Amino acid sequence: MVIQVKGTKPNRRNFLKAAAAAPLAAAAGSRAFAQDADPAIVNKQPWNQYLGDGVDARPYGMPSKFEADVVRRDVPWLTADPVSSVNFTPLHELDGIITPNGLCFERHHAGIAEVDPAEHRLMINGLVDNPIVFTMEDLMRFPRENHVYFLECAANSGMEWAGAQLNGCQYTHGMIHNVMYTGVPLRLILEEAGVKTAGTWILPEGADASGMTRSIPMEKAMDDCLVAFKMNGEALRPEQGYPVRLVVPGWEGNMWVKWLRRIEVGDQPWHHREETSKYTDLLENGQARRFTWEMDAKSVITNPSPQAPITHGPGPTVLTGVAWSGRGTIPRVDVTIDGGMTWHQARMSGPSMDKSMHRFYYEFDWDGSPLLLQSRAHDSTGYVQPTKDMLREVRGENSIYHNNGIQTWYVAEDGSAENVEVS
Repeated sequence: MVIQVKGTKPNRRNFLKAAAAAPLAAAAGSRAFAQDADPAIVNKQPWNQYLGDGVDARPYGMPSKFEADVVRRDVPWLTADPVSSVNFTPLHELDGIITPNGLCFERHHAGIAEVDPAEHRLMINGLVDNPIVFTMEDLMRFPRENHVYFLECAANSGMEWAGAQLNGCQYTHGMIHNVMYTGVPLRLILEEAGVKTAGTWILPEGADASGMTRSIPMEKAMDDCLVAFKMNGEALRPEQGYPVRLVVPGWEGNMWVKWLRRIEVGDQPWHHREETSKYTDLLENGQARRFTWEMDAKSVITNPSPQAPITHGPGPTVLTGVAWSGRGTIPRVDVTIDGGMTWHQARMSGPSMDKSMHRFYYEFDWDGSPLLLQSRAHDSTGYVQPTKDMLREVRGENSIYHNNGIQTWYVAEDGSAENVEVS
């Protein structure tokens, strides 16, 4: 029951006053209250009356059955076959910055490889003094580190280059996740093999049927890359590269080779399929940018959004979203509710870590009029997230990858939302 004080504006303080008054009305024992009382609070529910499952009923904990809609989703027409496809993280259902393991988006080029860790090996060869093969047990004996990083597919938001396309931030921005990785610094493994002076590049290779490979400069390999075997404290999931994968912080997800089986050291890039015909940025003049590895600063409002409309009506409203940068941290996010006419600095909440997601909030009183919601990220290098038109001026509309333009949601008077473009 909501009690509204006559003549007052419906803000959070008045809402709380009304809530405090409700028990008084109940104490009065009025007949009207008895008739209007919410059965969810006055009636006994099944869970109030019967014993539930014991501690051994669910040896691996699962979400509540009432959260059954919180799942990864795909777009069936996006690719020809699901074994070489992608699904999307439900960003609109999450809060904080950590993505649960079971909701991290998947991108496969030959389906999920089911690898037996007892039979899995990691080879280091090429321009090294000591070609070597490691078992998983060998890798576990190296010093390990823990870091929280985002992993974003270079094609995230790729369908939006020519205008608003997919209606939901799960689909426009959901090729990303943010987890804590546990693993061995790649430099320790390379040092064990002894990189020759001429060794300036590495070629990681996956054990799946696609034989995924990417060229990575030695400077990055020796800097912050990890050979990871755990995420959020538990073993990698098969769809995330179990038993071991490469972590390349801040760089496009295609380089984070899963089911890692071999690292070759060389003196030049290999120019394999995934860095020539794919994962290059086609410009308007027909030329393509290559080696555009770093993921630029980006943000998206997750609520309200098309899959998370405003259902409570006018009054106190919480806007929230996430921001990230492949070059550092996100000290500031601006938001607008009027399509960019006025901007407000959002409230950052939670840890701020290098090359990790950051959570932001903006609380306001919604008067029930239409909204045009946008967010704009600032990273620690001074880079500011651009509009889509700013990107198009430089790169045209032929590209698929590295679209970090500002996203717009239109919220109607009834609280429903849709993907539009205000550039």
